[in-house]
Amino acid sequence: MNEKIIDLINSFVKERNWEKFHTGSNLAKSLVLEASELLELYQWSDDVESVERLAEELADVFIYGIQIAEKYNLNIEEIITTKMAKNATKYPILLAKDNSKKYNKLG
Repeated sequence: MNEKIIDLINSFVKERNWEKFHTGSNLAKSLVLEASELLELYQWSDDVESVERLAEELADVFIYGIQIAEKYNLNIEEIITTKMAKNATKYPILLAKDNSKKYNKLG
């Protein structure tokens, strides 16, 4: 993960003395709320009207995700790599290609 981005987020929070409010629970709630705002952009349509708004809401989701990872000292690259390896096992190419079924419904 780009350390410059992580430092930018951490500095923003530290300068405002917000660390005390950033419990795991509060960060998770905030992430879900921001994800809801992202989803709202698709309400009544399969496409968004404003890519700028999409970028802002997606950035908020990423920011809270990064803050949760930082709180629990998780290496973002490591946890994503591990999860993608698990996904590759759950969704083997031969069974999952061109198929949107959940892993337990494949084959």
